[in-house]
Amino acid sequence: MLSNIRIVLVQTYHPGNIGQAARAMKTMGLTDLVLVNPRQFPDPEASRLAAGAEDVIDQARVVASLDQAVAECVQVVGASARLRSLPLPHYDEPDAMARTLVEQAENDPVALVFGRERFGLTNDEIRRCTHQVSIPANPDYGILNLAQAVQVLAYETFKAWRQRPASDFRTPRPASERAPTRKQLDHFHAHLSRVMAASGFLTQPHARTEAQLQALFARAQLSRKELSLLRGLLKSLEPGDQDD
Repeated sequence: MLSNIRIVLVQTYHPGNIGQAARAMKTMGLTDLVLVNPRQFPDPEASRLAAGAEDVIDQARVVASLDQAVAECVQVVGASARLRSLPLPHYDEPDAMARTLVEQAENDPVALVFGRERFGLTNDEIRRCTHQVSIPANPDYGILNLAQAVQVLAYETFKAWRQRPASDFRTPRPASERAPTRKQLDHFHAHLSRVMAASGFLTQPHARTEAQLQALFARAQLSRKELSLLRGLLKSLEPGDQDD
């Protein structure tokens, strides 16, 4: 199940931070590392600072976008300071996030996403996530480096995996009852946007309506079957045949 938990690093600047993050992952049983547009990788410094986790470095995948990194994931948690301007579901405590993440990872891939060393994730990147999580810290100096943040959330995830109830060892849920992937949600939101625009409901290109609706559906935690029902409803309201 831990193999379903992915660590995604977005535009990491220092190769050594990739190595240190890989080391933090391996100590907690995590091996799936995806890098979005790193400045320099592969790099000897990344391997050197991995210090025994070179296998995680060697297996790491490099992709061009965050969408590529998380397309098949059913939960995507962005690590950031809480942004009240983005109404995504937010975990104030990492242990609560970890319990949910582990539950989802029993059946499908999930991801923890970390941003750049200097300024983290952009607002647009956080919108590509399904949830946010913050790490409580000293309000006078709440600064964690990248590898430290990976270590904290990887530890909470590993602890939640070890402490999960015996009832969690069960037959996998049918696919229709499981959460949709990020790619499936993207198709739904694109479909919803088309229908809203065609109906005249969405008339202001820069309105926050779409972001608020995305957050609403994230909080609803739809199953794949429920998402399919909504897609059917949208299709019935659309003139002609539309393909994604």
